This record gives sequence, C-alpha cells and structure tokens, in this order.
Amino acid sequence: MIPMTLKNMPLKNTPERWGPISQLLHWTILVLILVMAYLGLTMTELPNGLDKIRTYALHKSIGLTILGLVTLRVLWRLYAGTPEPVPGTPTWQERIASLTHFALYVLLFAIPLSGWVVNSSAGFPLQWFGLFNLPAIAGKDHDLHELSEVVHEVLFWILVALVFMHAAAAFYHHLFQRDATLARMLPRGWLSSGPKENHDVA
Repeated sequence: MIPMTLKNMPLKNTPERWGPISQLLHWTILVLILVMAYLGLTMTELPNGLDKIRTYALHKSIGLTILGLVTLRVLWRLYAGTPEPVPGTPTWQERIASLTHFALYVLLFAIPLSGWVVNSSAGFPLQWFGLFNLPAIAGKDHDLHELSEVVHEVLFWILVALVFMHAAAAFYHHLFQRDATLARMLPRGWLSSGPKENHDVA
C-alpha cells in the first residue's frame, strides 16, 4: 500500500520547489563529485600495484556515471521545468545564479569528457565498472595526453570554486535572507526556511 503522501507527491518540479527526481539527481551527483575529488587527489600518490589500478578504474567509472547522470538531469530539467525565483530576489542575484548553474553544467560535462580524452590519448581501455568497454574518443597521442591532463585538472579546480560559491550562496540565503533557497532542494519538512517558509521556494 503506497502512503497517500507519496501517491500525491508530484515527481515534476513545481513553481514553488524542486521535485523528488531533481533532488535525488542533485544530491547523488554532489556525493559522487566529493568521492571523485577524494580519489583524484589521492590516487596519484598510491604505490604502483593492483590497488592503484583499481582506484583509477573506479575514478573513471564514477566519472562516466556523473556524465550520464548530468545528461539525465539536463533532460529532466527540460521536461520538468524549474521553480520560479524566490519572491523579492534581486535581479542581479538571479542572473548570477543562472550563470553559475550554466557554468556548473558545462563543467560537469567537460570534466568527464576531458578525462575520457586523457584515457584515450594514453591508449588505455575504458570500462564502466568492469561491465563493458567504451570506445576511445581520441587516438593515442602523448602531446594530447599531456594537454588533456592539464585541462582536466584546471577544470576540476574551477568546479571546486564554483561548488563552494554555490553552497555558500545557498547557506547565505538560508541563514541571513531566511528564504527557502536551500529548503526547496530538500524533501518537504526537512529544513525550516524561517519567516519566508510559507513561500517554499528556492
């Protein structure tokens, strides 16, 4: 028997808040980014051996998973729409938020793809959790490999900066502006949004 609260819960985004599918994709991708950051910053220091090979393989598989989930998230966003801006939000804040979101999406595509180029230009096979191989998207090329490694790392640090700004902005809205910017990306009732809670918007 499905509880009435779940039966009546809209899967699509509403003008007031992000729906459960958008929330799930958002937080899943964030967790995977944190895992990838840890692996990427530590795996090069591992001694050569089976553990290092497995860690690199895991890093690649999670990167491909992020690429797939971001693609799904963009398609779902186009289908399900987006909530309206928080009432009273200054236009300049809306524009910065839109630009930040756009940049985050670009980076979440560009970083896995640049990693794919790193792997292909090194001549290594690319597998997804050992289940199947993916084709190379570049030929073996030392110069391209070196360049794509630099691009991959630079894009990662830009992503780190933007994620930090994005999170800081969400907490600023929650703690100081007391609106529902953060609350609407969480299941209803998980987080109070202060005096503007009744608006329930992001």
